[in-house]
Amino acid sequence: MKKIAFVLVSVLCLNFLSKADEGMWLPQLLGDKIYANMVKQGLKLSKEQLFSINKSSIKDAIVLFGGGCTAEVVSNQGLLFTNHHCGYDNIASASSVAHNYLKEGFWAKSKQEEIACPGLSVQFLIKLEDVTTQVQEKLKGIKPTDVAAKLPAILAELSAKASEGSGYEVRISTFFKGNQFLQFTYQRFKDVRLVGAPPESIGKFGGDTDNWEWPRHTGDFSIFRVYMAKDGKPAEYKEENIPYVPVHFLPVSLKGIKDGDFSMIYGYPGSTNRYETSFGIKLKVDIDNPNTVSLRDARLKCMYAEMIKDPAVKIQLAGYYAGVANYWKFFDGESKQLIKHNVIAQKEKEEEAFTTWAKTKPEFDNLFTNIKNNYTNWQPYAKHRVYINEGILGSPLLAFANSLKALDNALSAQPQKPEEITKITNATKTAYDKFIKAENIVSDRNILAIVTKLFYADVDADQRPQAFYTNLKTGFGSLESDETYTKYAKQVFDNTFLLNKDAWANFITKPDTATLHKDLAFKTATAFTDNYTKNYAKYATEFNANNYALNNLYLKGVLQMNKNKDMYPDANQTMRISYGNVKSYTPRDGAYCKEICTVKGILEKYKPNDYEFDAPAKLIELIKNKDFGQYADKKTGEVVVGFITNNDITGGNSGSPVLNAKGELIGLAFDGNYEALSHKIAVDKDFNRTICLDIRYMLFVVDKLGGAKNIIDELTLIKN
Repeated sequence: MKKIAFVLVSVLCLNFLSKADEGMWLPQLLGDKIYANMVKQGLKLSKEQLFSINKSSIKDAIVLFGGGCTAEVVSNQGLLFTNHHCGYDNIASASSVAHNYLKEGFWAKSKQEEIACPGLSVQFLIKLEDVTTQVQEKLKGIKPTDVAAKLPAILAELSAKASEGSGYEVRISTFFKGNQFLQFTYQRFKDVRLVGAPPESIGKFGGDTDNWEWPRHTGDFSIFRVYMAKDGKPAEYKEENIPYVPVHFLPVSLKGIKDGDFSMIYGYPGSTNRYETSFGIKLKVDIDNPNTVSLRDARLKCMYAEMIKDPAVKIQLAGYYAGVANYWKFFDGESKQLIKHNVIAQKEKEEEAFTTWAKTKPEFDNLFTNIKNNYTNWQPYAKHRVYINEGILGSPLLAFANSLKALDNALSAQPQKPEEITKITNATKTAYDKFIKAENIVSDRNILAIVTKLFYADVDADQRPQAFYTNLKTGFGSLESDETYTKYAKQVFDNTFLLNKDAWANFITKPDTATLHKDLAFKTATAFTDNYTKNYAKYATEFNANNYALNNLYLKGVLQMNKNKDMYPDANQTMRISYGNVKSYTPRDGAYCKEICTVKGILEKYKPNDYEFDAPAKLIELIKNKDFGQYADKKTGEVVVGFITNNDITGGNSGSPVLNAKGELIGLAFDGNYEALSHKIAVDKDFNRTICLDIRYMLFVVDKLGGAKNIIDELTLIKN
């Protein structure tokens, strides 16, 4: 029996390890086995060419773009390629009704025409170091359930000390649920300018309908340039700044791809939770995802109704709408795929194997019983938290009003700290300017009405802010009626001083609590958030503290159980590399998906003046005339728009370079496929695909449609 049990554990333990081409690996820490697998699949580069601290390597061409995308340097003059949706907010900010770059596209024919992007920056990775010992030394004596609360301050202190006087930014990131800590040093460049962007009808072709779907015919790209001071150092925007001279830039391949070719993706994937327990997945499937989807759906409908009426509103709401919509569909698909692929049962088997392995290790006694109890205690309040974050604070007005609690607290403090009030007031002014620029009153008013009604209908009666709904019923009518919430929302928007320019100016010049406490928007927001904070946040705090401690212990055991075997840590917006192949697949019985799609598909989907499937007349003409130039695929005679690989990516990889075996740029990663939307939790080795923009379609659009030959001339093109 012992021998049989041992074999069972050994087999089940393999579930913890990467399968097929799964894995987002830290380039500097590639194990010999992983590198050998890459070479076996076709890689032609050395480890040092992939990542080197002392010499030029591919890692020097990869940047963290903005707040959460990836871009790559493609010329010796700091030219950057990334996705259209990554540059979307900056394109929208540069746009106006008179110069609608979202609709018409933008192409700088010279560096003098490039547009500054205030607030946009890119970060280059300089080095990374393992600081696990230093962090663990700081954690000595702290109770496991207190670590989650105290760790951020410890990491911030160590990061600040490491960066002091260096001119660099240092961030310490957590790996394997707190069992490893790595210190990353970055150099940030703040002068980044818009160089080119296709019309939205190319950059978002297919819209929400095609989102996460294959075949995909979206030209999801935008082009920027990094600038530096004349001494080569990062600098704020100045007209006299010069283009950044890179340590390394990527050559661009026009050779094309075929099924089975090696593919490699570099980037900054945002987050995965591949080591989540079965209990966490159940909570996600049963509560978190479905409620998030329903609330986002309601908000999207309110925005969409106004966007289709007015081009100015579409520009105003474009970035926010796109962000909400993207993960609306993702969360819906994630739940469906987790259920379809029976991921909970897979996790339960892993947990059974772990329990068997840990029987002789008292440290792990009752681990899963404790995890189960933690989720059981939290579950009654989980929906409430979703309805605060995605519902009540899904109204931009209420979200901004709620942010004023920081100012309210500073004003109410005894004794007052004038310097703190000044600091918060200045930050509030900046936040207000951003809020008011993006605020669309009609859609937001409708959002407020619907989320307050949904909260009443869906959150447990005992957990509602009772005084709010009692007053609402007394003043406006039945709590079952849509009209009640519509009338109330109108009163909030008609009377809040937050939407009155003069009243706001008077307040922020000399802020006071009395004005704030009388404001209906502030009172509405805080009725919900104070109710949650005072009565239910303690359960979230307890749940998170226990969850961190228990997961930390679980992963400690998993690492012991799989000692000397290759395991990759969850994504956490640190540089990773994944490898695989260009690969066709069969998503369901009778259906076959080729590894490429071409411009023929644009003609097939094209609907003139449609919100999602319109396309520029000139593009349609170029395709019909087969005016493809050097960008035509040798095999099909068409321009390949996109291709799919089995690389492992997630959000944050948007804009990542897709490289061939020689490290040449063949495309930009921009999406996953619907059949594998469980990928944040579990990768499906058969269905997982990364949807990539073929670099030849991108350059075809730049050259033939945009006429920006200056951009093409700046690249190093590999044709043979």
